[in-house]
Amino acid sequence: MSDAESNGFWVRGYGGDGAVLLAFDLDEGKTEKLAGFAIKCVTPQKGPYPTNEYFLPNRLSFGQKLTRSKRVDASTYVGSDKAPFQMFHWVHFPSAGPGKYSYTVYLSYFKNNGAIELGANRTAEVSLSYRSFPGLELGFTRGYVSSQAYADRFQNKPIVPTPKSIDFDTTSYISQYQWLGAHARKIIFDFLQECQTDPSISVDVFSYDFNEPDVIRELSKLGKRVRVFQDNAPLHVKKSALEPRTIEALKAAGANVKVGHFNRFAHDKVLIQKKNGKACKVLTGSANFSVRGLYVQANSVLVFDDPDVAGLYELAFQQAFDAENKFKSSQIASKWYDISKNNLPALSVSFAPHTSAFSLVKVGDAINSARSSVLFAIMEMGGKGPVMSALKALGGRKGIVSLGTIESASQLKLFKPGIDANSAVVSFDFLKKDVPEPFKTEWSGGAGQVIHHKFVVCDFNDQLPVAFCGSSNLSQGGEESNGDNLIAIQNAEVATAYAVEAIRLFDHYRFRSLHQKSSAKHPLALQANNDWVKPYYDNTNMKFSERKLLIGAHN
Repeated sequence: MSDAESNGFWVRGYGGDGAVLLAFDLDEGKTEKLAGFAIKCVTPQKGPYPTNEYFLPNRLSFGQKLTRSKRVDASTYVGSDKAPFQMFHWVHFPSAGPGKYSYTVYLSYFKNNGAIELGANRTAEVSLSYRSFPGLELGFTRGYVSSQAYADRFQNKPIVPTPKSIDFDTTSYISQYQWLGAHARKIIFDFLQECQTDPSISVDVFSYDFNEPDVIRELSKLGKRVRVFQDNAPLHVKKSALEPRTIEALKAAGANVKVGHFNRFAHDKVLIQKKNGKACKVLTGSANFSVRGLYVQANSVLVFDDPDVAGLYELAFQQAFDAENKFKSSQIASKWYDISKNNLPALSVSFAPHTSAFSLVKVGDAINSARSSVLFAIMEMGGKGPVMSALKALGGRKGIVSLGTIESASQLKLFKPGIDANSAVVSFDFLKKDVPEPFKTEWSGGAGQVIHHKFVVCDFNDQLPVAFCGSSNLSQGGEESNGDNLIAIQNAEVATAYAVEAIRLFDHYRFRSLHQKSSAKHPLALQANNDWVKPYYDNTNMKFSERKLLIGAHN
């Protein structure tokens, strides 16, 4: 995190996973004729850009009025020196690789003739790297297959051939997969490559959706060094399912495969490395080892390079592999396990299914005791239990800023309305039906969820930040019926990474929702006066709360 302040103008930069969240604040007395914020970025290397120094582009401008029938693409963007951002934060996805990024934020003001000029500026530097801790690597998929960015880069090319299979040649899709899978994909294939190069390593796999051809190929190369516990719930054994073919391929390669689904689903997505038979490293998260999980959905992947953490996951795997029907009553499913080591952030992990959903009490308590913010991205909100109850009550709590993303617009009604100053939720759902132009030409990614995350972040920039993540859907039914893992990480850097992810998804779908509702009578465009500023200084408006939260306490 980086800060810059001078003379009543503040800038703060937060580093996420390949993304930077920039927050701004300005004394209200300096907002007269404020046109917005222009942002110049200096990258550590050129990457795909013509130069390593440029003004971030804006989708909106003063001259162009956007409606639901008008396409937004890179050719219509205008540099923020001419089309400043009329909001008090911005999320940037630089493509120049890891390193130090410098952001100079300029105040942009209207002149009397209607033109704009740049004024005072502040610079914040943010370092982006793939690893924050020796024992932990965290990465996210991009989750943007239904986006103008994907349309611009790949012309909405399909990501799989027809008919469906588990062994198609992925060569022509790799550039798409690398962009869509982003850091999460890299983590998975780095993990598998490490297994390939060391013959003393064997791998245990918990799998749910399982059809990514290259993951299957890499595991098949390990032959007898692989054991798999694969979900066999009805969706994975029906005629159209690919998972039976995956099982056949792995068995043919020599892998030892068992199937099961506990009471409902074997929902974990886990790879466990064992060196000479002893667990040493584990990969987990919300991303299935499937084309959809890595290249359509928004997901996270974590690798813990630590024998104590890996050992817990191996105990869970062995219990499921030996006696799935006794998992609920086993020791591994009975409590939260706390890990405190120098090479890791402080963390706890629990394994489901449990006889009762005690695991969710910890999450619900953290939400209920949050001091400043709760940010989240969750696939579904229809379940029961302390987490869902706490999330649904957030809108009625004063002093807590809550924003999040869920899959279904129908579930927005679960949140208490009328407290705009504290709570906001947006969904992906509007893209699924009555899709307007320009999104009609985007590929929806097929049937299934797009927002597949299962994380909640409490107080990300406060004194006691915590991020909850893993494969659990955070509902009582899931914790009592599914094979899952749930992780609590008490660390500012990890919480910030998840917070940036929550905000980038929220902004993405909020913009798209506004674009969908825009019309010739009410188009989207930059405002030619500073009326846009007023909500940010109105303490009954959500934008006021966002501004105060993201800039944090003034030094």
